[in-house]
Amino acid sequence: MNYQAASTRYNKMQYNRCGRSGLKLSAISLGLWHNFGSEDVFSNARDILLHAFDNGITHFDLANNYGPVPGSAEETFGKVLKQDMAAYRDELVVSTKAGYYMWEGPYGEWGSKKYLVSSLNQSLKRMGLDYVDIFYHHRPDPDTPLEETMAALDLIVRQGKALYVGLSNYSAEDTQKAESILRELGTPCLIHQPRYNMFDRWVEDGLLEVLDKRGIGGIPFSPLAQGLLTDRYLKEIPSDSRMAKAHFLKESALTEVKRNAIVALNEMASKRIQSLAQMAIAWLLSNKTVTSVLVGASSTKQLDNNLAALDNLSFTDVELKTINEICEPVLKA
Repeated sequence: MNYQAASTRYNKMQYNRCGRSGLKLSAISLGLWHNFGSEDVFSNARDILLHAFDNGITHFDLANNYGPVPGSAEETFGKVLKQDMAAYRDELVVSTKAGYYMWEGPYGEWGSKKYLVSSLNQSLKRMGLDYVDIFYHHRPDPDTPLEETMAALDLIVRQGKALYVGLSNYSAEDTQKAESILRELGTPCLIHQPRYNMFDRWVEDGLLEVLDKRGIGGIPFSPLAQGLLTDRYLKEIPSDSRMAKAHFLKESALTEVKRNAIVALNEMASKRIQSLAQMAIAWLLSNKTVTSVLVGASSTKQLDNNLAALDNLSFTDVELKTINEICEPVLKA
């Protein structure tokens, strides 16, 4: 059947301006890190992507190494885009990244101009696109001069292969330096994608302040701490969970301190008529520096649960203080 987007797709979603740019992003964005690779079921990936757009998600976030196998998430997205969503390309914000290992030899990772330009060319080919809306440098390179990496991002915009550029996993100090270089080149830094959640708050030690002062949007990934900030681990470790499979989340991550915090946060979420996952997403969106929250999904049902976070985004000062008190033992551990 030919796909036709839901006419109600913009009715409930919230759209936030990204820093001091002209671009707005859906408050919830869909990340394709997991569940969209060649080893996953294509029909399920397609269902999630179309369901996301039908519910107002316009931003789809990828990277050259997303899979498994690396590159295959971009291929899956490209296939769905060509087959179902080509008519809606101008309603979509498509982002991809380069920085981590992708191919053999000295030019297959990090932040050289050679690698970044080559990687984006490959990504565009996999997705069947002429350009992406946002291109990120995925991680800082300790050896390549920052000036070269930022010049590569500037070049990519001037070539018309990306409309905007961003950073991911950069410290506050490096973000400030990179933003200054980009601004001098005439290509502003649009957005920063850091890991950020209730249990992981490194960005509060300077980065959020830099983003706010420099007019850069923020889009946290891992908002649910790899699934810890859900009701999945309240009593036991489910056999089908990421932790049971030791896939990016080890059993050792679920300490007694964290379990106690999860139980307390879940009780608080229940009082707010939310799931713990919904409260964790809403908590991030309550920060004025956060433009959008990047969520993953293994099913349309899971995506719907995350989208329902938008039903209650407000927190009282008492609630925010309570969350901090519950999380404090985890943050100190």
